[in-house]
Amino acid sequence: MTVRLWGVRGSTPTPQIENLSIGGNTPCITVRSRSNDCVIFDAGTGIRKLGANLIQESAGQPISVSVFLTHFHWDHIQGVPFFAPLYGERNSIRFFTALNGRPLRETLEGQMVQPYFPVNLGQVAAAREFENLNFDDEAKVSGLVVKPFPLNHPQGAAGYRIEADGAAVVYATDYEHGDKEMDRILLEHCQGADILICDSQYTPEEYATHRGWGHSTWENAVYVAHDAGVKQLILFHHDPLHDDATMMRIAEDARLRFENTIAGWEGFVVVL
Repeated sequence: MTVRLWGVRGSTPTPQIENLSIGGNTPCITVRSRSNDCVIFDAGTGIRKLGANLIQESAGQPISVSVFLTHFHWDHIQGVPFFAPLYGERNSIRFFTALNGRPLRETLEGQMVQPYFPVNLGQVAAAREFENLNFDDEAKVSGLVVKPFPLNHPQGAAGYRIEADGAAVVYATDYEHGDKEMDRILLEHCQGADILICDSQYTPEEYATHRGWGHSTWENAVYVAHDAGVKQLILFHHDPLHDDATMMRIAEDARLRFENTIAGWEGFVVVL
């Protein structure tokens, strides 16, 4: 598997000079198996650059991708209207989520209507499919096995364990620790993972004034990585107020507790 980070910032984009090393785009990552097909997780603003890369990479051939969404808070879907492959008539895009409630198609179409956007999602040229998963489902897509699980977050969120060729990546952004059952579920799905991409928006000091906001700390991410026997921890969903210097300090503090830790940055690539 090849994992690449396209957007790592939480809550809102931060296009500021002091954030350029880490990046200011909101969540989007890709995972590719040996087939090299692109499977996308979340569609924050990072998906815009990804879309441009896919068009260049395809060299005029049809593009077929799958997009797994963790939830529908703005920072995780705001890149959808700017994902260039949506507008190619030979392209096909499959959207997945494990959140129940409103149908997935209706949810995504809701942000691409007047007066919010000039093009309706139902009018784009690419073929589109929408699939709601259950938390006990497994999706087999492009050589990957994707297993969703619930996360503790306002209005709900899904994490994903992604497996292929004996390797495992866990994508667990947007959750808050403290619910014993949900913490158990997260730990269970992280067991033995090669990579854990984990919500770490706050420092422990900041979390004291942000309880109930749906996000965790780098310290808790370290606990999960250690207890689950994870090989590498990637801190993710960085707070908009955390500039590059702050993120360097957070990563250094985390490495004192769990050596193989990095603060995720845009463009980071790892091959398993």
